[in-house]
Amino acid sequence: MIIGIDATNLRRGGGVTHLIELLAAAEPEQQGIARIVIWGGSQTLAAIADRPWLEKRQPAELNRGLLRRTLWQRRQLSKEAASAGCDLLFVPGGSYAGRFRPVVTMSRNLLPFELEELLRYGWSVTTLKLLLLRWAQSRSFRRADGVIFLTQAAKSSVLRVTGQLETECPIIPHGLNPRFRLVPRSQRPIDAYHAERPYRVIYVSIIDQYKHQWHVVEAVSALRREGLPLALDLVGPAYPPALVGLNADIARCDPAGQWVHYHGAVAYSELHDLYAQADLGLFASSCENMPNTLLETMAAGLPVACSDRGPMPEVLGDAGVYFDPERPDDIARALREFIASPALRTEKAEVSYTAALAFDWKRCADDTFSFLARVATDYRKRVARCAG
Repeated sequence: MIIGIDATNLRRGGGVTHLIELLAAAEPEQQGIARIVIWGGSQTLAAIADRPWLEKRQPAELNRGLLRRTLWQRRQLSKEAASAGCDLLFVPGGSYAGRFRPVVTMSRNLLPFELEELLRYGWSVTTLKLLLLRWAQSRSFRRADGVIFLTQAAKSSVLRVTGQLETECPIIPHGLNPRFRLVPRSQRPIDAYHAERPYRVIYVSIIDQYKHQWHVVEAVSALRREGLPLALDLVGPAYPPALVGLNADIARCDPAGQWVHYHGAVAYSELHDLYAQADLGLFASSCENMPNTLLETMAAGLPVACSDRGPMPEVLGDAGVYFDPERPDDIARALREFIASPALRTEKAEVSYTAALAFDWKRCADDTFSFLARVATDYRKRVARCAG
């Protein structure tokens, strides 16, 4: 059996990380898969480790702009997959308009399917792109032979838009790289911290309209006015309009630049070092499909203060203290609850660390390729029955 993977429009971020980790952990021969052929840009394919059963193909169009890549996917990918002898095409990017069958796609981006979140971008090019993506992915999901979801919460949100899909839709969560796993540290009372050694709160995520970093800055600022020696580390790339708003709040709350530290984008290979320096993890997003950085924070042995929206309670369970991400006073309340109790921090850090152990890339790879192989086999049997 031969499986094709379409990485046409996977260029950075979680989509590329998923492919890197999935293929690194895969043992496709166990699922009866002899070869995997992947189409993508040179930068994406260079980040994926070579494997004996993996064939990388990089047509020139896939190193060009979005329009050229999309046209190539629509016009050429079906022919390429057929020529390579593929029994199934896997499209982890979500959108596929070609004619090849069978196809399994994946829901990765929840923003297009949650209208309230989408409208945070106002009348903008970003809003238009998200609405087009909503249409394209809904169409792809309805036509696919299988759709992989990452969480039950995300699946429910998508199905409210698409309606029930007439295909199998398993939930296969992402895994977690073992280097993020740090045994929970002993928790000290807040009076053990001071200006030279503040209690460090870390929030790792893109700076964006639905991530609410500015509310976090306001919450930490309020606690500092109460005399608590806190510092805030914000880590991640930025959507420019959101960064403008965040910088304005930082300038207002911390004009001397003493306690808010925005690190910008940090290489995925270096993130675990930042978690190791933190005392508490925070995650304030209001829209997620599978919150990878929440998983990393859990695995880093940190107590976690977390948004109560979307799939976060599904992932974190009873291992965190929750807040409304759009209310700085509620964020401050959750942080204050943790700060006041080393015992609570110890308890929650241990529970979240244990919960994170369940998210494993080997399990993800086995479940994913078992599903792809089964869809390919079932499709071949249906075609044979029709032909007979």
